Amino acid sequence: MDAFLESKNDMNIWIFFSQPSVTIFLHGFSASSHLILLLVLSISWVCKRYKMTTLENVKPMVKNTHFFCYWSTLISCLVLSFFGLLLCVLNYFSGYTHGWSDLKLVAQLDFAFRTLTWFVIFAYLHIQFSQSSEHKFPILLRIWWVFYFLMFFSYIIIHLGLYWKYSSVSFLLLASDVVSIIAGLLFCYTGLFGKGQEVEDFHLLEPLLGINPSRNNGDKEQGPIVGGESVSPYANANLFSMSTFAWISPLLTLGCKKTLDLEDVPQLANCDSANMVFVHFENVFEYDSNGSGNGGCDKGNGCRDEGNSGRGEGNVNGNGVQVTTLKLAKALILSMWIEILWTTLFSIVCTLASYVGPYFINTFVQYLNSPYQLRYKGYGLVFIFFLSKLLRALSDRHLSFQLRKMAIKVRAALFAIIYKKGLKLSSQSKQGHTSGENINLMSVDVERAALFSWYLHDLWRVPLQIILALLILYKSLGFASFVAFVATVILMLTNVPLGNLQEKFQGELMDSKDQRMKVTSEALRNMRILKLQGWEIKFLDKIIELRNFETRWLEKVLYTTAITSFVYLSAPMFVSMVTFGFCVLIGIPLESGNVLTALATFEILRGPIYNLPDMISMVIQTKVSLDRIVSFLCLEDLNPNTVQMFPRDSDEVAVEIVKGNFSWNLHSPNLTLKDLNFRVYHGMRVAVCGSVGSGKSSLLSCILGEMPKVSGTIKLSGMKAYVAQSPWIQSGKIVDNILFGKEMNKERYEMILEACSLKKDLELFDFGDQTIIGERGINLSGGQKQRVQIARALYYDADIYLLDDPFSAVDAHTGTHLFKECLLGILSSKTVIYVTNQVEFLPSADLILVMRDGRITQAGKYEEILSSGTDLMELVGAHKKALADLSSVEHEATSNNLIEDDNKFHSEKSIQDDEETEPNNCKTEKLVKLEGQLVQEEKRENGRVNLSIYWKYISTAYKGAFVPLILLAQILFQLLLIVSSYWMVFATPISEDVRPFVKGSILIIVYVSLTLGSSICVLTRSMLIVTAGYKTATLLFNKMHLCIFRAPMSFFDSTPSGRILNRVSMDQSAIDTSIPHLIGEFLVSIIEFLGTAAVMSQVAWQMLIVLIPMTVICIWYQQFYTSAARELSRLIGVCQAPIIQHFAESSLGLTTIRGFNQEKRFMDTNLKLVDGYSRPRFHFSGAMEWLCFRMDILASITYVVSLVFLISMPKGILSPGVMGLAVTFGLTFSMHGVIWDLSRLENKIVSVERILQYSCIPSESPLLVEENRPGREWPSQGEVDIVDLQVQYAPHLPLILRGLTCTFRGGMKIGIVGRTGSGKSTLVQALFRILEPIAGQIWIDGINISNIGLHDLRSRLSIIPQDPAMFEGTVRSNLDPLEEYTDEQIWEALDRCQLGNEVRKKERKLDSAVTENGENWSVGQRQLVCLGRVLLKRSKVLVLDEATASVDTATDYLIQQTLKEHFSESTVITIAHRITSILDVDMVLLLDNGLILEYDSPAKLLEIKSSSFAKLVKEYTRRFSS
Repeated sequence: MDAFLESKNDMNIWIFFSQPSVTIFLHGFSASSHLILLLVLSISWVCKRYKMTTLENVKPMVKNTHFFCYWSTLISCLVLSFFGLLLCVLNYFSGYTHGWSDLKLVAQLDFAFRTLTWFVIFAYLHIQFSQSSEHKFPILLRIWWVFYFLMFFSYIIIHLGLYWKYSSVSFLLLASDVVSIIAGLLFCYTGLFGKGQEVEDFHLLEPLLGINPSRNNGDKEQGPIVGGESVSPYANANLFSMSTFAWISPLLTLGCKKTLDLEDVPQLANCDSANMVFVHFENVFEYDSNGSGNGGCDKGNGCRDEGNSGRGEGNVNGNGVQVTTLKLAKALILSMWIEILWTTLFSIVCTLASYVGPYFINTFVQYLNSPYQLRYKGYGLVFIFFLSKLLRALSDRHLSFQLRKMAIKVRAALFAIIYKKGLKLSSQSKQGHTSGENINLMSVDVERAALFSWYLHDLWRVPLQIILALLILYKSLGFASFVAFVATVILMLTNVPLGNLQEKFQGELMDSKDQRMKVTSEALRNMRILKLQGWEIKFLDKIIELRNFETRWLEKVLYTTAITSFVYLSAPMFVSMVTFGFCVLIGIPLESGNVLTALATFEILRGPIYNLPDMISMVIQTKVSLDRIVSFLCLEDLNPNTVQMFPRDSDEVAVEIVKGNFSWNLHSPNLTLKDLNFRVYHGMRVAVCGSVGSGKSSLLSCILGEMPKVSGTIKLSGMKAYVAQSPWIQSGKIVDNILFGKEMNKERYEMILEACSLKKDLELFDFGDQTIIGERGINLSGGQKQRVQIARALYYDADIYLLDDPFSAVDAHTGTHLFKECLLGILSSKTVIYVTNQVEFLPSADLILVMRDGRITQAGKYEEILSSGTDLMELVGAHKKALADLSSVEHEATSNNLIEDDNKFHSEKSIQDDEETEPNNCKTEKLVKLEGQLVQEEKRENGRVNLSIYWKYISTAYKGAFVPLILLAQILFQLLLIVSSYWMVFATPISEDVRPFVKGSILIIVYVSLTLGSSICVLTRSMLIVTAGYKTATLLFNKMHLCIFRAPMSFFDSTPSGRILNRVSMDQSAIDTSIPHLIGEFLVSIIEFLGTAAVMSQVAWQMLIVLIPMTVICIWYQQFYTSAARELSRLIGVCQAPIIQHFAESSLGLTTIRGFNQEKRFMDTNLKLVDGYSRPRFHFSGAMEWLCFRMDILASITYVVSLVFLISMPKGILSPGVMGLAVTFGLTFSMHGVIWDLSRLENKIVSVERILQYSCIPSESPLLVEENRPGREWPSQGEVDIVDLQVQYAPHLPLILRGLTCTFRGGMKIGIVGRTGSGKSTLVQALFRILEPIAGQIWIDGINISNIGLHDLRSRLSIIPQDPAMFEGTVRSNLDPLEEYTDEQIWEALDRCQLGNEVRKKERKLDSAVTENGENWSVGQRQLVCLGRVLLKRSKVLVLDEATASVDTATDYLIQQTLKEHFSESTVITIAHRITSILDVDMVLLLDNGLILEYDSPAKLLEIKSSSFAKLVKEYTRRFSS
């Protein structure tokens, strides 16, 4: 009895209440809650019956009766009703036998209401689901089920407390609590998780009910699904499988047997697919925004002013809806409310369970100290500790999984809304928001917003944890807990300035990253130009300079984060010092039990306080990222009402513009197009011509609706198709580029290939039309790209065709063929508006529009307007002069019978017909063996992340000198922490009647010394990690960028820029910030685990009997998990690049996509790519939690066994305080922290692996070879000798040039002609060593160019490339990026290339802005800028690679005269499609399929009527005359 009384005195939990009063209150609260639900449910039911609509009755019913959630819920309701009835009966008999007390009466009322309520719920659900079209549980019941679970979870804790106080609690109460908790868990599962299955079933009815039937997975219209066809086992998992994450086991097993590919990863459940997530998010977003009121803009006008403000309000999707960061965040929260509700529930359970241990530690110590120990009480305590750890493990794991799932959905929603917005941007918005910024939005900002889900609940959870901790402290230390609270608040307040600094630094860091990414993406897009001009190192220096500016902010962010982490990691120690010091000061007795309770509470408090800086930092970073996303969403949309669209048969007029005025910049007083008035009838061919910059392409843009309208009306009748001047080709198969989303019609397809002269080209490709095209059509010639574009438009079978100079990039013969077969043939019945600079195509037009300075100066038929004005006469006059020159050359060739010169090469094949040569060449080409496509799948490492990757990372900075110092600091920190805890336990008495061993002052001085020492160690470790991480990131960045910029052009041809951009943005960001932080966390986890295991083993060595096998099992689990998880992690990295690449590619081809009305198809493709990225992420999350759950369970078992050893140990062997310390440390004992941090580190270290891949790219030849540097005057003559030259694009691709041998004499003018794809541009690339020959040599002035440095070679040659490129900056920086020339020289060059007057018109002259890609300049003007560059350079060897393809004949003539004047003594090599461009050359080289077909003077080749060149000239002249 004494022992019982003593035990009762130990238990002072319910000091303020008696047992009956507490129990009566609990029964009363339960009865009231059930009664209220009963009333609300009844009222709701009645109202719903009255409001039932007719539509509800005719809807087909959803058969819910077959699925698990419905039946399990009904059965549970019935079981609870019968259980309540049983309790009611048992309580009645007890009252009847022993008398009715107040407690029994209230309990009887409670049990009766429970019985009635659950039966009513059963009936309600049965009727609701079987007699109506309901497809989900009512929100009222779902809220009730969560409340019910929380209520009875609290009840069982209170009843256990009553048991410890009074040693007796009714068995009925405990049974009722257990049954209610189990049922509550089931209800929560079915009510929330069960929704996915219900939605999926309901989805089958969508086509019948008129709901949008588009589904991302399995929709035939969207093409074949990439990846596994099976749906994730998670979608159909039962409760046990869901709870234990067993559903992921099949994938883990497969991962052990083979290297996982994307095809092995199951599809997401329909409710988790990107399509469903985005539809739901968009509905919520638009509903919230539309419902927000009256402040939106008018739908027609957009919100231009607000959009330009960046962070304010603007428009979304052209609907006049205002967007703010708050609304975007609100929409994300509302669309994820199920996950948020679940995670809230798990957070509450996890938080409550985590405080059970500290609460009962003092009780456990007093039990161990008791002279009369009741064994069953000890086992009861062990059970409580085990149950709390089990509940914490379950709730923590499912909390993490649901948070990861929510992050995946947030990514999907934001990826989709950004992409959808990108498809609607106006031209002005595109110029103001560069592709580099957009890539950062997709790669960095979306990721930040998704990661915030981890910190979402910390906003309320951290304060709750602090309050609970202070309540426990108050119970143990009384008034001293208020001091602890004040200390905690002071520490929190110190975070305000740190938070403000972080927000500022983070914003600046992101802005500087945008600038770097903008320049990087521009450099990657134009890498061929940079290498041809020898500018790549200049651009690399610019990027390094921008990175240096970025790292200044990065350094500040990292060090601020390190200081914040130090402050808050040391905060628990600071709070404990203050608290214990206050206790000693005012005389509050410190006993071992109270001290251990306080230490355990401080240990838990470390979590929320440590998370607090991260949370605040993440809130700031997320706000910055959401602000940036909102500023993008606020950009002005393309106005959909610019063009009035009508069906094909509604009007005989196809295109009509009345009083049209248009401007690319609405804020500029100068209009781009003025006073447009014309009408085009169905079936007409309309030609648009004019000089460079006259507004020809702008006219097509305004018809497409791409150009902002100032006034007037545009009407279009029928579908339209568009061919851009600069070809836009998608990465992918040629056939997919031609079909462009249409179904395959083999007969029409073959006809169009024939019409576009593509059949022969496809025969030369080993894969035919299945050949994968590189990014931006990199492995197609300019002419091939243009013909693929034309084929795409023809196959689309539109009513109106808008062709922007479609024949400029093809040779004369092919151009004639295209004009006849396409415009005059297939499109003879269609409406065609074509821009052309080739006068010979004008006579066939029904209407000619001649443009000058944005006006239509002449309109009519060719003969009508030829004599009525000067504009067309200028163009035709220049062309006729060129033809006259051509005639004189032909005449000279006919009159002179020259003998063939032996020094000149004239192929015997020249006397053969083309029909004979082509099949032979095809056969020769086919001899080349197939080895693969140009664009290969992205390489990913297989197997475990090599330890050498870790070593390379940690040894990059200071050769790893900081590593031992970091380890030493962390070990010292853990040792001092353990020693300080031991000190407090040893130096304090076990109970009040025992005298303290040391004075209070000594106790505190020693403790303060130890904790200050550990704080210094934390600070040292944090600073060392940040310093080493920062240095490593800088070194890896510089090394990777140098390797990328020094890589051969073949690397860029076969590598989509999305892959490179992913590394320089996403992976670099991980190395900048994430990896150093994760390394620090991993060190903390592993050393903390070893320290805890040491403390527990020292107290109860028997625990090692369990710990060792448990550790072995953990390692086995980890090995089983790692194979699959590692590959899933790599797949995540590989699958993200296509999303970014698709976005960047779509941005470049936006006009084409909108011209074909293909926005929906491209949106569907984006959603599929997002699903491909989400699948490995989702299953990686499941795999991670699968492992951690098992680790937690094993740790809990180990902990329980150690507790059993402790209570079984004979009294007196060990101090109760020391045993209590082992229990305290054991509360946080788990291997999952180590495994978790190791897995996260391995996940992120893949970024290092990927960056190191690009740090080992084979480099081009050296820029300078000191022993072979040519003289300063080289080349002085410009003589080029080509000897047996053989060139191919890649080792696995066929030869392009096959043994060329010829000589270009110094100062001669060489014209290179040939059919598109014959190897003309490839020869130029070999001359500049963009492509290194596999055999043969090129000599310039007696020097083998293969022996000198690339910079020496490229800087001495000049080229005007086929694709004109301009860079963002100014006119000056585009002409003279190396800053070598004066303004006078630049103006002189501009005047000579016909751009001087155009630049003088601009306000800032040479400093006039050039936007990204030179979008504010026409293609012809860009070509003239390239001419200006070579005029400044004045090289002895000049290459013109179809340099005048995009200018009119008159400008072409002026350019030829300029070149003749200034490069009279230089060797000029001209590749041209216009025969007039090469009439005055000294020699003509005619290539065919990589071989020299003819090489002689134009006169001699024209003598031989059967020569290919003669035929080409004849075709050209005939084309014009016809």
